[in-house]
Amino acid sequence: MAIRLPRITHAKLLRQWSSLAGNHIPKGCFAVYVGESEKKRFVVPISFLNHPSFQQLLNQAEEEFGFDHPTGALTIPCSEEFFVDLTSQLS
Repeated sequence: MAIRLPRITHAKLLRQWSSLAGNHIPKGCFAVYVGESEKKRFVVPISFLNHPSFQQLLNQAEEEFGFDHPTGALTIPCSEEFFVDLTSQLS
């Protein structure tokens, strides 16, 4: 039986993981930039790639930005709040 973290705790965990990672991305993870105007960096587990909801976000990112990202990481075109809500459901 899996235990779900509350939404706020999950959001904090994502942010802390991202800030602790700095430029280093832990094995089994990748970085994405999220936000509509100001982009925030998140480090997320590769396992998210298996989820249809996350794949849909990636398709939107491809349509809007293509795969040439000057930041060196994927940019996902959604609000930070939406991203945190979505990823809290995936873990």
